[in-house]
Amino acid sequence: MQRRLLLLASGIWPLISHAAPTLAAQLRFGGVLMVRHASTEPGIGDPVGFRLGQCTTQRNLSEAGQAESRAMGQWFGQHGLRPTLVRSSQWCRCQDTARLAFGHVEDWPALNSTFAGQGDLARQLTALRERRRQMPAGVLEVWITHQVIMTGLIGAYPAMAEGFALDAECALLARGMLLA
Repeated sequence: MQRRLLLLASGIWPLISHAAPTLAAQLRFGGVLMVRHASTEPGIGDPVGFRLGQCTTQRNLSEAGQAESRAMGQWFGQHGLRPTLVRSSQWCRCQDTARLAFGHVEDWPALNSTFAGQGDLARQLTALRERRRQMPAGVLEVWITHQVIMTGLIGAYPAMAEGFALDAECALLARGMLLA
């Protein structure tokens, strides 16, 4: 009993005494699903001299990543989820993930990579937190981005094609692979 009280006081008891909600169940109430782009061709970052808007200069989705992206769209359909808005980094691998999964995408530079000194991580994370806090209840947005942004915001490392459901303060509610 004393151990249970210590765990309760520390905030750990709810984590071990109740199963976390499944990702799909959590999203039925709206919110944000932050997704790392699907699998890419081998490599880290982008080739020297890459340019936004020119996919041939970037590290792009592999064939497996293209299939994963389509499976993401199927996963949403299987769970009866329809995002109100799909936002994406301007990198081609994120844009392609979004288009193959949902058919449409809105660019949002706050989701752009900050790997190797690109962008402004602090400013971008502030923009993400502000948007999440301002979202109306019941709205579901999908944000397609990069590992560095997800780890910077949540403190957890996502696999490619993995999604994180975020609460209003951008804390992690649930996570999972989005493959049908």
